[in-house]
Formats: sequence, C-alpha cells, structure tokens
Amino acid sequence: MKFIHTSDWHIGRQFHNVSLLEDQRHVLEQLIEHIEREAVDAVVIAGDVYDRSVPPAAAVELLDDVLNKICAELGIPVLLIPGNHDSAERLRFASRQLRQTGLHIIGELGQINQPVKIRGNLLEVNFYGIPYNDPESVRNHFGVDVSTHDEAHRYLVEQIISSKSDDSPTILISHCFINGCDESDSERPLSIGGADRISYEAFTAFDYVALGHLHSPQHKGEQHIRYSGSILKYSFSEQNQRKGITLVEMAANGMQSATHLPLHPLRDMRILEGELDTLLEQGKTDRQNEDYLLVRLTDKHAILDPMGKLRQVYPNVLHIEKPGMLDMSDQPINRDKLKRGELDMFRDFFKQVHGDDLTPEQDQAIKTTIAEIHKLEGERA
Repeated sequence: MKFIHTSDWHIGRQFHNVSLLEDQRHVLEQLIEHIEREAVDAVVIAGDVYDRSVPPAAAVELLDDVLNKICAELGIPVLLIPGNHDSAERLRFASRQLRQTGLHIIGELGQINQPVKIRGNLLEVNFYGIPYNDPESVRNHFGVDVSTHDEAHRYLVEQIISSKSDDSPTILISHCFINGCDESDSERPLSIGGADRISYEAFTAFDYVALGHLHSPQHKGEQHIRYSGSILKYSFSEQNQRKGITLVEMAANGMQSATHLPLHPLRDMRILEGELDTLLEQGKTDRQNEDYLLVRLTDKHAILDPMGKLRQVYPNVLHIEKPGMLDMSDQPINRDKLKRGELDMFRDFFKQVHGDDLTPEQDQAIKTTIAEIHKLEGERA
C-alpha cells in the first residue's frame, strides 16, 4: 500500500507582514496532483496544519477546499494530528462525524491506542497518532510522573505498543523534535533550553514514523523515522532546502521505499548579496524577480531609499541588511577621516536626490559648514 506523508502546512502564515495564502494554495494544488498521479491509499498530515491556534477565515476556507477535494472527490482517507501551532480543540471539532467521510483527526491523548485501519490493494496497515503534547498534559491525563518531553513521549509510545493486537504493519504519526536533527529559524521552540528534544530510539518498533515540526526533509536514526518537511520555505534560513512531500510504500515486512516528491513554489525564497547597482542591473533580466528576497548590500557608503530602488526590479524584497556599513563602523576613524566621510555622504545624498553632483561652490560651502559645526562642538566640549 502507498500513502503520502506531509506536515507543517502552516496555512494562514504571514512572512514579514506578507500573506502566503496564495503561495500555499499553489503548492497544495500540486499535492492533490501527486495524490491522483500516484494513486495512494491514504494521506498523513503530521501536525501544524494552521499557523496559529485561531486561524483567519481564509485559512480555514483553504483547508476545507483541500480536504474536501481529497476525501470527498477523490475518496482518499486523510489522517491528521494537531501540532504545536494548532489548537487541538478547534482542529478536532466534529471529528467523530467527519470520520465517516474519511477524515480521521486524532486530536486527543485518549485516542492514541485506537488504530485507524487503512487497506491497500493487498495489505492492511494500522495508523496510530500522537497529537502534540507536553509533560504536563501527559501527567494530567494519565496520572504518571514524567518531567521531560522525552519521558512523556516514551510513555505514550509504550501505551501504543502494548495495545497492538495483530501483526499488521504499524505507522506512527507524531509532532515532536528529535534530538540531533537539523532545524531552521521558522520553527517555534517547544520549550526553553533544549528540554523539548526527544530520542529516536523509542520509534524503532514501528514500521514507519511520520514526523512533523522540523521543516527540513530528513530522517534520524533509521531510514523509516522521517520528517517530510514543510510545504514551503518559511524563513530565509531554509533557502537551500528542497520542499516537498514523502511518498511511502509499505509491504508486509515494513517500509519498502520513501520517495521525495517536490513541490514547486509560486515564489521562491532567496538571499541576494552584492552592491546596489549590480543587483539593480541583474534584476532587469532575472526571470525569478518575483521571489521573496532578503538582500545583503555590500556597498560601503550611505544609500538613499535602497528598498524603493530594489523594489522597482524585485517587487518582493522583504528585508535589507547592510554588512558593508557595519564593516566601516568597526574601523578606527580619526577626526579628519570623519570629516571626509561626512562630506562624501552628503555628496552621495545630493546626487541621489538631484541627479547631479555638487557644483564647486556648493562643495566648498558644505566643507565650510562641516568645519564650523565641528568647531562649535569643540567649544562646547
């Protein structure tokens, strides 16, 4: 049997105050195309379906469209768990009724030992889900003494293993942070000081582990313990990650293959570095000029309105850094150099505003004014 493993949709997310809803719809349409093309038996969503516990109405509408297409129109069952960004209570609303349509929302700790049985052409597989949790919620629900995320998660896994009633292949769905995996800037910490990390060893008893939370596609410990990664880049630290979903093929003796299926963004997320004039010229012929950009300007002089200039060729510049200016600030500067620096900065400013250089008379007037200002500063000191 075959299923798709995906996670961390973060529907409704904004990045630098820009809504990514259109970008999310674009890649989720590709997800549906993969589902149809691969003729899968199920879809697993391992948490962080929404970006926040109270999602905007447009985000709810998009999720409804996607799930309706998969479950109702294609007839493919979907299994999902809430992540740390989701509200488990809101996400699991009407879950018992929705189960009849093929949408299985595992949103309560009391459901962890109740498998969802999905049958492929020749094989039935048991899916277990652990909704996002913390030590306090596990202590309160089960009355056990656990103090770390690892202890809480191990306890829940043990409950699932002890409840298994047949030899069918077992899939575990979980939203957690496995120690030693690669992380990025867009993932919200689950706790402070690294206490959110858990060990992969508890997962080895399952035939496949579908993980969510970390945004980079990766496996840990063994090939069948995997993160699918997020469907989009959600920080500039992810610029080199290959976003997509994971196609998993199962046999009676376990996982046969896990294949990365790419998702191509409407707009990529990139970092550009160079001098302003070079980037402006490059932008005139850049076929990806609509991408979301962080720009690092290496110019060592002051620039008037660099954002406005860049957005004429790169309309989605979201952030500018100026490491070249920082390099200058680290150098020792005496008073003569400071005077020349002030004069050069004003010359640049004047040319950018008026389009022409200072006349010799204007240049001399500015030199005289700067000298008088420093003379007054010296008298006050």
